[in-house]
Amino acid sequence: MYCDSISELDCRRDGTSPTGLLIVNADDWGRDHETTTRTMDCVLRGAVSSVSAMVYMEDSERAATLARERGIDAGLHLNFTTQFSAASCSSQILDHQRKISAYLLRHSFARALYNPLLAQSFEYVAKRQLEEFRRLYGDEAARIDGHHHMHLSANVLLAKLLPTGTIVRRNFTFRAGEKNLVNRFYRKLVDRKLSTTHHLVDFFFSLPPLQPVSRLERIFSLARQFTVEVETHPINSEEYRFLTRGDILRVGNLQIAPRYIVTPIS
Repeated sequence: MYCDSISELDCRRDGTSPTGLLIVNADDWGRDHETTTRTMDCVLRGAVSSVSAMVYMEDSERAATLARERGIDAGLHLNFTTQFSAASCSSQILDHQRKISAYLLRHSFARALYNPLLAQSFEYVAKRQLEEFRRLYGDEAARIDGHHHMHLSANVLLAKLLPTGTIVRRNFTFRAGEKNLVNRFYRKLVDRKLSTTHHLVDFFFSLPPLQPVSRLERIFSLARQFTVEVETHPINSEEYRFLTRGDILRVGNLQIAPRYIVTPIS
């Protein structure tokens, strides 16, 4: 189950005692040494529940070793837009990714438009990343999201490149009036389609902006009844300080989930 917007307060879990969950997920795990190290600091302080791991990046190997040794919950951060930086990365996957990136970053509507000329490239790059995650982490990716949220691009969704049954990150949740009707309607359609074959949280937000505090209090309060994911990037100094100083643990007086948990599709 998931909710399309904050206003849909009639969206409730089955049962007489609704329970919620606050998941704080750090993106870009393995992108580079500093990103991994900062994220690890947040995990050790109990401020981050899980991470989204990039493969074929300069720190991917070390990050995977750390995650496996310390039992860190890691999903795949599917990357179509930032050039792979691992020394062992083949020229073939770099060429395919370069074509995709040029298309997706060309204009803001590219993600919503299916490009048949790039179908083979999307399939190749997605498949190679799923395989590399399995090699690094010793198991299939049970959870998938996307760098710059490009896992929700039309070429990925229409070609069904995300394995059925996996946990997939939904679109950002917005309050009524925050986005125009067309934008919200499109996001709603995508999320409803995803929910038929994948596991989704009820609400999804970005950690920043950190001010006013009332924004985070409102978001965190939803986690008393719903499963809420909050995305963070510890490489951002403001977010890193907020997470490592314990500020996040004081907002809303809620416990942060120890890992990424989503109620299975009924």
